[in-house]
Amino acid sequence: MNNEILVVGSVALDTIKTPFGDAKAVLGGSAVYFSIAASSFSKVNIVGVVGNDFPDKYIKLLKKRKIDVTGLVKQSGKTFRWTGEYKYDLNQRETLDLQLNVFKDFNPEIPDVYKNIKYIFLANIDPELQLNVLKQVKNPKLVACDTMDHWIKDKKDKVCEVLSKVDIIVINDSEARQFSGSANLVKSARKIQECGPKVVIIKKGEHGAFCFSKNWHFAAPAFPLESVYDPTGAGDSFAGGFMGYLASCDRFSEKEVKQAIIFGTVTASYCVENFSVRRLQTINFQDIKKRYNELKKITHFEPI
Repeated sequence: MNNEILVVGSVALDTIKTPFGDAKAVLGGSAVYFSIAASSFSKVNIVGVVGNDFPDKYIKLLKKRKIDVTGLVKQSGKTFRWTGEYKYDLNQRETLDLQLNVFKDFNPEIPDVYKNIKYIFLANIDPELQLNVLKQVKNPKLVACDTMDHWIKDKKDKVCEVLSKVDIIVINDSEARQFSGSANLVKSARKIQECGPKVVIIKKGEHGAFCFSKNWHFAAPAFPLESVYDPTGAGDSFAGGFMGYLASCDRFSEKEVKQAIIFGTVTASYCVENFSVRRLQTINFQDIKKRYNELKKITHFEPI
């Protein structure tokens, strides 16, 4: 069963510089990376906002990936723009310029045709907006979310309210520590679980990801790569591969969640091999499956 996914988040034009090159005003945003990553598994429906400067070629790119853009609203003004730079430590980035533009007043309205979608991903937006989205959808089967340090710092109570209403949170290690007040990621995950989510996934960049549930936990390495050009969007691509697989198999047991984490990991590995979504847009499920099997092979070991 190929269930559809609804994602609500940012759509942006990014300018990125790394030690290995640069790209100017290229397609970005959490909802975009998620959508393109998930589209290798399931049909994706995107809700976001862009300005009248948003290039038509990017709309065509999304449609080519069979991403429904009914919920992508174009408003008068400029598209959200982010400029960032990475040094050789690609886990750290510096924001050089941030222009929210039309995204500043983004208030997602879910089209009627999306309200019965069973798989929902709330990308990194204001937790009050995430709560508003949950009020508009009807009886979702699985809801996952992301957040960031800014919301944890300024709106932690609202983040907690979101967590009480979702099944899964995907968060990075520094955000997990910030939320819990503990340096220990196991304790951090347990603290987050107390708010409500059944599964807590903590991303560790090039060091992989941890997953914690009530009765089990799981550690996944990152896929080893020789060439990494741009880590922007890797976390959102991980979430896209993860949710895309869960929606495609329509199951949510320990087995499927572990498999989904590996699918998320290998999907993200394609993302970082070029700037923006240039690499992601060229792959399909068979490419992802190949790396899934490679990762299984190199991480297998025999019991004693």
